[in-house]
Amino acid sequence: MLREKFELLRDTLSERARRAWAATEALAVGAGGIAMVHRATGLAVSTIRRGIRDLTSEQADPGRVRRPGGGRKRVTESDPTLLKALNRLVEPWSRGDPESSLRWTTKSLRKLTEELNKQGYKIGFVTCGRLLKESGYSLQANRKVREGGNHPDRDAQFKQINRKVEAQLRSGQPCISVDCKKKELVGDFKNPGREWHAEGQSPEVRVYDFVDPELGKAIPYGIYDIDKNMGWVGVGVDHDTAEFAVATIERWWDQFGASIYTGAKSLLITADGGGSNGSRVRLWKWELQKLADKTGLTISVCHLPPGTSKWNKIEHKLFSFISQNWRGKPLLSRATVVNLIANTTTSTGLKVHAYLDSNKYPLQLKVTDEQMDSIIIKRSKFHGEWNYTICPRS
Repeated sequence: MLREKFELLRDTLSERARRAWAATEALAVGAGGIAMVHRATGLAVSTIRRGIRDLTSEQADPGRVRRPGGGRKRVTESDPTLLKALNRLVEPWSRGDPESSLRWTTKSLRKLTEELNKQGYKIGFVTCGRLLKESGYSLQANRKVREGGNHPDRDAQFKQINRKVEAQLRSGQPCISVDCKKKELVGDFKNPGREWHAEGQSPEVRVYDFVDPELGKAIPYGIYDIDKNMGWVGVGVDHDTAEFAVATIERWWDQFGASIYTGAKSLLITADGGGSNGSRVRLWKWELQKLADKTGLTISVCHLPPGTSKWNKIEHKLFSFISQNWRGKPLLSRATVVNLIANTTTSTGLKVHAYLDSNKYPLQLKVTDEQMDSIIIKRSKFHGEWNYTICPRS
């Protein structure tokens, strides 16, 4: 009976009220009452006796639950060195403990707790997590914010590109942004992202991402027409070389650009500073010279400064939408890649043309010094390695 009464009252009574109730029950029983209440409720004998003292003492403060300084002490109060030890484990470089045993391991709550216990501290992983939060820590992932070397003329080069692009567009001449998208595995491989399927009907793909020897990789080289908001993508199957890059530009001009920009005399290309269209690639300039000779166009090139490739317009005007369009879809064949790219659209009217380029583009083609000397190139006074113009030789 006593146990049942206690269970009913437990959650409604404060700590002081529980002591007082247990004391009244013990006093009502008389001799042996304290032991009986202890066995029925599980309350400590000292707690019941203190309740009796509270009832019989004239100095007891009815508004106080515990005596001053009572209750369990915080672990950081009982051992002030605990928090410093925890900080040294979490950030061994900045907190003065470069020899920490957790320097090269993942710092989970359980591992931090285990290491603290090895050092003689008595702490559980829940308390460890609370201390970390109170100290301003939280679970965080890596952030992509560093863009590489910050060139002193970075902003000036962006202004240079902006001026060139605006002047080119005002004159009605073509201006394109070019780059090679990330190479993609062709076959039943996992593609990041999710899309709607019937319950339990998600596509099954391979566990391991080894290149299929027959399907290989897809190499999308893209062109974004800044004025027309149109994309042109050649999906290569061999290598990402300067020859492949310029061949894609040439095909865009033959099948699209020449008919849209009738009477055009110049072409402006904005490109990254590295890769197949890099500012130091001799083959890139040699192939552009051949393109200028064939089309009669004066071709100007502006390279983005080092470490700023993500600012290239084609990245956020074309490639980002292609990635969204095929998210969660295995690229089962080369035709799948081409169709998904070609069917990429946006609410702002983006249209994309795509084709499969099955030609071979060998690596390590050498451009001789004599060929380089024959290129009619005019370099800008401001960073001529980034800004230059190639003129037709005839």
